[in-house]
Amino acid sequence: MKNTDFSNLSVVYVNCTLKKSPEVSHTSLLMNVSKKIMTKEKVKVDEIRFVDHQVASGIYPDMTEHNWEADEWPALFKKIIKADILIIGTPIWLGEKSSIAQKLIERLYAMSGQTNEKGQYIFYGKAGGCIITGNEDGIKHCAMGILYSLQHIGYSIPPQADAGWIGDVGPGPSYGDTEWNNEKIEPPAGYDSDFTNRNTTFMTYNLLHLASLLKANNGYPNYGNSISEWDQGNRWEFEDPE
Repeated sequence: MKNTDFSNLSVVYVNCTLKKSPEVSHTSLLMNVSKKIMTKEKVKVDEIRFVDHQVASGIYPDMTEHNWEADEWPALFKKIIKADILIIGTPIWLGEKSSIAQKLIERLYAMSGQTNEKGQYIFYGKAGGCIITGNEDGIKHCAMGILYSLQHIGYSIPPQADAGWIGDVGPGPSYGDTEWNNEKIEPPAGYDSDFTNRNTTFMTYNLLHLASLLKANNGYPNYGNSISEWDQGNRWEFEDPE
């Protein structure tokens, strides 16, 4: 098939679990389903467990300039901005994405005023998606907030750009658990969910197709969407309504 060589693409997965390494992250286990597809398609894969790093809270590019003693965000951002695709993974807590995921979005927002070589906002030409895990309802709610945030700062969102798995409402096994209440689970929880496996596969390939199209066309044309042109007074044909 045409346009199915993705070997020139790169993806970064940012796992927003609350668990520091080396504790097992259920979100990471589901992200592995997507990562295996990326690896099979010869995509360059990178992963960041956000909570493992000293990332300050705030909406400026470097919070050490705003009274924080340490901030690893500038170094992490270099990895994120190099990737053609960003996939954010998060667990659900109280029906919402994790606090770590919210911090990531805030730090991405801090960079959104920067521009690329065409004078567009810096995330133009990159694709974004998300993976959600939990033991309660909220996959679509969490995805709605994450994907809105990503498109607002400039990421492009393909069709069906989210995937996830939740167990029964209330206490129960999390994705990938092999035991619950002293009873073995075979296969591990969620691994045999056709719905989750299908959505994760479709999400991964939709991101690959969109990122490939964007890269082949050097992102978006900058006619009508260049912040540098706007700031220089080139307002195209914008007029106040009569």
